[in-house]
Amino acid sequence: MERICVALIGAGRMGQIHGLNAAGHPALRLKYVVDPRPDAAQALACRLAAETVSLEQALADPEVAGVLICSSTDQHLGHALAAVAAGKAVFCEKPIDLDLRKARQARPRLAGARYLLGFNRRFDPHFLALKRRLDAGEIGRLETLHLINHDPAAPPAGFVPTSGGLFKDFTIHDLDLARWLLGEEPVQVFTAASCLVDPDIGRQGDVDTARTVLKTASGRLCVISNTRRSGYGYDQRIEAYGSAGMLTAANARPDTVQTLTEGGAFAAPIHPGFAERYGEAYRAQIGHFADVVGRHATPLIGYDDGIAALVLAEACQASLDAGTAIGLH
Repeated sequence: MERICVALIGAGRMGQIHGLNAAGHPALRLKYVVDPRPDAAQALACRLAAETVSLEQALADPEVAGVLICSSTDQHLGHALAAVAAGKAVFCEKPIDLDLRKARQARPRLAGARYLLGFNRRFDPHFLALKRRLDAGEIGRLETLHLINHDPAAPPAGFVPTSGGLFKDFTIHDLDLARWLLGEEPVQVFTAASCLVDPDIGRQGDVDTARTVLKTASGRLCVISNTRRSGYGYDQRIEAYGSAGMLTAANARPDTVQTLTEGGAFAAPIHPGFAERYGEAYRAQIGHFADVVGRHATPLIGYDDGIAALVLAEACQASLDAGTAIGLH
């Protein structure tokens, strides 16, 4: 089978994850790595048997059918617009942009494009199994959700200014997950947050610990628990409560072996970070993008999902600033 050529924009942490998965996919050939840092681009290109070129060169190559956008967050929208204008299918890391107004202005050019947004948790096999059982009615009508998303440790302080802050960088994954599982849009958001983990984060105007409550028009509730530091690993759990029972997706572990002795019960720790915990989800996500590039599938997560999540992220900040619930229309 002839492999479809794709280009990667961004040789950082996410670019390395997605680039490796694209290079290893049987339907894709990672032809180019693009990054403004020559050393980073060359190192990753050598590792993945790709070439380093400029963005203009990559987009001008007719062999390149798709582009993976893993650049800095403030570059996502510009790179997506350029790639779509060049006729390429796009995979873009979240969020679509840091500015909701700009994202909405770009909607006419991107909403109908072959554009897959990188909300990887929808591809996680554990969460996907919960979603399927929920939709099958195993616990009756869904009433409330509890989403737990706790990082093992705070990021470097220098990460905060360019990240978009806790809600656009971190909570946004949970906001998309909530929309997906609730099956209807939230109409009200209330967020309480503090800086309890790292004072440097607070000095830069951000928070590191938050609780958010979403409410839908039918009354369904979702509580989102976030912290930048758990101290015990990458804590990722879902609890769904319905009229006839409960579904839960517990933390995944490297293995399920338990040791029981007089000293107590011992098990493998939970995964230390997102790359290990969501490795399978990232691979499935790129597998779906291969189908999109090959025109065998339409994107399961599109530009409008990105706008909806960004609306909720901004509502979280607005609620925190106002100290009250924010209604959405």
